[in-house]
Amino acid sequence: MKEKKDINIKVGERIKNAREKAGLTQEKFAELLSLSAKNISAIERGAVGISLTTLQKICETLSISSDRILFESPDENSEAELLAGRMKRLAPEQFKIAKDILNKVFEAFALVGK
Repeated sequence: MKEKKDINIKVGERIKNAREKAGLTQEKFAELLSLSAKNISAIERGAVGISLTTLQKICETLSISSDRILFESPDENSEAELLAGRMKRLAPEQFKIAKDILNKVFEAFALVGK
């Protein structure tokens, strides 16, 4: 039973780190997962374990792999994935604005590289 608690703590810490890196509060994260903020707090502290369904929802919401949560394996493109995850959560009009800005930045970089 102690071993399970240890893994819950490690998984909880990894979820908390990924959530914070994504710029989400516990409240907003809970809302996106259809869970309570109290439940998110318990998960992040390792007080409770998570189901595979919850793990999948967490990974989809944070745009990260389950390996990163379960085994702390770094994602090669974690920064890009986090940005993509943030983009996905924008309202359609906000998404279009952000996309247009990024395209202008990429065009500017392409001109500098020539």
